[in-house]
Amino acid sequence: MKSCGVSLATATTAFGDEKKKMAAGKASGESKEGSLSLTAEEREALGGLDSRLFGLVKLREDGARTKTLLGKAVRCYESLILKAEGKVESDFFCQLGHFNLLLEDYPKALSAYQRYYSLQSDYWKNAAFLYGLGLVYFYYNAFHWAIKAFQEVLYVDPSFCRAKEIHLRLGLMFKVNTDYESSLKHFQLALIDCNPCTLSSVEIQFHIAHLYEIQRKYHSAKEAYEQLLQTENLPAQVKATVLQQLGWMHHNGDLLGDKVTKETYAIQYLQKSLEADPNSGQSWYFLGRCYSSIGKVQDAFISYRQSIDKSEASADTWCSIGVLYQQQNQPMDALQAYICAVQLDHGHAAAWVDLGTLYESCSQPQDAIKCYLNATRSKNCSNTSTLAGRIKFLQAYKAHHPTTEPVLGLSQTSIAQQSLPVHMITSGQVDGLSSPAKRKRTSSPTKHLEQLHANKDNLNPAQKLMLEQLESQFVFMQQGLQKGQSSHLSGPKDEQSPFSTGSAQYLQAASTGIQKQTGLRTMPSNSVTQGDALNHLSSHIATSGGQQGIAFTKESKSSGNRSLEPEASRHAADTHNGCTIIVKGLSNHVQQLMAEHVCNSNHEDCTLPNLLMSDNPQISALLTEKTSDRVGTGACDKVNNIHPAIYTKTNNSFASSPSSVISTAPPSPKPTEQTTTHSVTSLNSPHSGLHTITREGLENLQNSKKPDLPLINHKPGPRIIPSMSVSIYSSSTEVLKACRNLGKNGLSSSCILLDKCPPPRPPTSPQPPLPKDKLNPPTPSIYLENKRDAFFPPLHQFCTNPKNPVTVIRGLAGALKLDLGLFSTKTLVEANNEHAVEVRTQLLQPADENWDPTGTKKIWRCESNRSHTTIAKYAQYQASSFQESLREENEKRMHHKEYSDNESTSSDFSGKRRKGPFKTIKFGTNIDLSDDKKWKLQLHELTKLPAFVRVVSAGNLLSHLGHTILGMNTVQLYMKVPGSRTPGHQENNNFCSVNINIGPGDCEWFVVPEDYWGVLNDFCEKNNLNFLMSSWWPNLEDLYEANVPVYRFIQRPGDLVWINAGTVHWVQAIGWCNNIAWNVGPLTACQYKLAVERYEWNKLQSVKSVVPMVHLSWNVARNVKVSDPKLFEMIKYCLLKVLNQCQTLREALITAGKEIMWHGRTNGEPAHYCSICEVEVFDLLFVTNESNSQKTYIVHCQDCARKTSGNLDNFVVLEQYKMEDLMRVYDQFTLVSEINMLLHCHPPLLDIVP
Repeated sequence: MKSCGVSLATATTAFGDEKKKMAAGKASGESKEGSLSLTAEEREALGGLDSRLFGLVKLREDGARTKTLLGKAVRCYESLILKAEGKVESDFFCQLGHFNLLLEDYPKALSAYQRYYSLQSDYWKNAAFLYGLGLVYFYYNAFHWAIKAFQEVLYVDPSFCRAKEIHLRLGLMFKVNTDYESSLKHFQLALIDCNPCTLSSVEIQFHIAHLYEIQRKYHSAKEAYEQLLQTENLPAQVKATVLQQLGWMHHNGDLLGDKVTKETYAIQYLQKSLEADPNSGQSWYFLGRCYSSIGKVQDAFISYRQSIDKSEASADTWCSIGVLYQQQNQPMDALQAYICAVQLDHGHAAAWVDLGTLYESCSQPQDAIKCYLNATRSKNCSNTSTLAGRIKFLQAYKAHHPTTEPVLGLSQTSIAQQSLPVHMITSGQVDGLSSPAKRKRTSSPTKHLEQLHANKDNLNPAQKLMLEQLESQFVFMQQGLQKGQSSHLSGPKDEQSPFSTGSAQYLQAASTGIQKQTGLRTMPSNSVTQGDALNHLSSHIATSGGQQGIAFTKESKSSGNRSLEPEASRHAADTHNGCTIIVKGLSNHVQQLMAEHVCNSNHEDCTLPNLLMSDNPQISALLTEKTSDRVGTGACDKVNNIHPAIYTKTNNSFASSPSSVISTAPPSPKPTEQTTTHSVTSLNSPHSGLHTITREGLENLQNSKKPDLPLINHKPGPRIIPSMSVSIYSSSTEVLKACRNLGKNGLSSSCILLDKCPPPRPPTSPQPPLPKDKLNPPTPSIYLENKRDAFFPPLHQFCTNPKNPVTVIRGLAGALKLDLGLFSTKTLVEANNEHAVEVRTQLLQPADENWDPTGTKKIWRCESNRSHTTIAKYAQYQASSFQESLREENEKRMHHKEYSDNESTSSDFSGKRRKGPFKTIKFGTNIDLSDDKKWKLQLHELTKLPAFVRVVSAGNLLSHLGHTILGMNTVQLYMKVPGSRTPGHQENNNFCSVNINIGPGDCEWFVVPEDYWGVLNDFCEKNNLNFLMSSWWPNLEDLYEANVPVYRFIQRPGDLVWINAGTVHWVQAIGWCNNIAWNVGPLTACQYKLAVERYEWNKLQSVKSVVPMVHLSWNVARNVKVSDPKLFEMIKYCLLKVLNQCQTLREALITAGKEIMWHGRTNGEPAHYCSICEVEVFDLLFVTNESNSQKTYIVHCQDCARKTSGNLDNFVVLEQYKMEDLMRVYDQFTLVSEINMLLHCHPPLLDIVP
């Protein structure tokens, strides 16, 4: 591993030379240059400073000396770089980036890191550089790039000292991106690490509980929250927030109990929360919602008043006040409250809908239409189709009814032009309810009454009736609700969470050192301003619910200018819940993240920070190397150095070009697209301003012209097997001796990929792109007439040819006389009617489309709910579904016959395609047929198949695992009704798969070649989906535009579909049918290569590899004689790497005095995985003392064991293989010729598991 720190030897020499020049007589610049020299003591102190110390050096407290030293070092480095005209070693730029990062000068840090990246071909070996770069990306809210940088740190150095901080930030970013599964995993990894990080363990536990809540797993969330409340010495703010979440969850969640009981508990929790933190505006707001739901209007108004007094103005609060007024039949007050809400958040869909409803109730359809249209334009609108229907109705109504004069007086003025009133609820109504400050006051309800009264003679009867109602209501309010005392906000505060339905002021005790913000820049008129209201440090925590948004928090001092996002992306408090992320800096500052749009091309007043490297234009020019000084649209200037420039790399495949993901950006969005990025206030700087950079800007920077860099050569793509000083043809003794002398090579100890390759990355789209007429290629199909055809050797070769991503073998069942009836629903019920079935509840949709549940837009996300049943019960559902379909067909036939003469009706019916609401269907999946006692007849029938497609065969890699992996080296059954979907995916570890349709219905398949999986991965990321873990159904139009070929075909009963290694596919049932499937691993170099690449990609993505490739490689070396040179070299190289890892780890443990206990392996024992991070653990197992004594053997990898217990005191190390045995296997695994294989064919050394 390359040292994270950068040697200053060169700098020392350079600065020494400068001193000599000064002494020789450079008079004019002598004193100035002398002040830029570093002493030996200073150089020694700087040698230990890099990005790993970020957040640990208290620069603003007792670290003033360090700050001064870093500032001096930056000036020295800049001076040296300027004099050398930029032609210095790359390490200078890396260290300069570290220094600027520690000084929290992010623009300069990014510029320096960019230059280092461009000069250093193996930059990916430098974990400190990747970590620093990730921190900068995180600061600029570039989550896409920050995630990739942090993942690469953990890949190249799993034991990285700041791994906990990385896991925390990854958890936060995945949470914002709604990838809750990944977020949970990283929070759990952060929680077990005993090292320090930005958040405390209880705060991380809160995030874990909140993840359950926003996924609507309310029982798990409630249990986690209550467990957190049992923590000793729980900080008051955390306690208040947990109680607040419990209260809101009882009010809003689907917990057990009737409404009265739930509301009672909700109010109790919220009152306890307010006891712990009386200044929580969010808790007061929730309490008001609870009171409102049970009809306690007075208490609700008082709570809302307190909410506005205690926190910044919130669109949600004003919307709720409007609802309350409307329920009390007070339209004028409701009107003003709604207007206040939409001015605070122009994209607040619920407020627009409520305002439209109010106008509609007052017979003002034109104004109602405008409001409904504004609601539909909000990205948070969940009932667009309903509103569209309402708008059409009102337009038709308006066309047939004369225009009436408006009853609500504000309708004549554009809402955007109206100022917020100082008091939406007057002191005569509920004293103390104040409004956003520093806004002009407009017409109050009293003034409207006066205007209406003055024109009483000109009003129509309906308006006169409305006037009488308003007068009576006003008198009632004047008399009934005069309580409390009036108060005003001192100034505007930040917006609450866009889905602000569950946040509290958080960690206020930690904010005692924060000073009031000064030097605020002028923000765009459509942005949220930070204001000067730091008298309350309000930090809102995420609340319950589906989508998420995250609130901004005040920070102590602005070190830069980050423009905030326009307010057009907030959403309805009444329908959704928010997700705000809490972050407390190590220096006792409170921070937060916010999931929102960053400034985009539609906002011309969006501004970005000046990111020039230095005030000195010469320095800036050297560091930016004449890159473009303008990106995107509007005023987004001088951001050319935001992202490392792109340099040409020779890459066409995954293995030969695993250059960093950071080096290649996805295509820039179309000019008409709105690019969305999640913006974040900095975890990095608790005392910095808020900066944002658009994803479009980053992508444009990625695609910018390569600067002229004299020190750069093209980075060659690595070979499959790199040249090494250690040969795979040497004996094991020689290999281990040579590896001792080599020491670390810069890769992680757990990497079985190639020693000279960067972290894996998806392949780019093949070039040149296919012409449009080649994007629907014919599917390779082979028709079998007899058994001889099925066993013809070229069939095997054709199927495994990498050029054929899929092969359909038609007529297989007939040719081999397979009894498919053994897998029919009737036979399955007779054989094992109580056998378990996993059920996926899905929406019935057209096979080539995927719509959201409302049927209004095409999406990639393909949701389904999981449950379980039995074969007998699913068979009953399958049969009833068929009967129902027959009944519907008969009704349609009768309907069609009855109206056959009505041409308009017929044509209109046939021309429309149903788009929601969709019918719900159930898909019976993952039915395990591995038990040869239960399913003896079925499994025996499959032995009739050709060897290369059998479940078990000597030429199948998966048959050499030595243990069962359900669904891979065993058979699984799928029971389907029309519309049952298997979402898009590649098989586990890119193994081939075999699928036979039992019938009686057909299935439709969609297949994309392996070369294009990187393109589909990009589409998944753009749609906030995890390619490996999420359920997704590709939009064929997107694939067509991206020049991705799609094979599309029908699988009929008796057809076998062979999916080749790495092929992406998705399937939908056309009729009622059953399918059987399993995986196969041909003994080919292509299959092994793709399996290992996916093994490494899974490791980078923190996803468990179902196939343990290290364990499999050693078993193949024991069992199989290999004649393919490429396959042999790859397996042998894997063995070499693992052999060296085992030796290195053993020696390290012995040196540390840690005893290694012999454990061995039992027959059929599965491979082992770390119970924490889920990486494969081979040979040496780290087991907790407790689980070892109980014989439960909870396994950890070395890295997770050391994070839990630094000196491994709580662990026992168990050994499963003797080094002598591994060395013997290594030495005996040799390349054999095909002739020798035929002459010396022998049975496997290990039993093959059926």
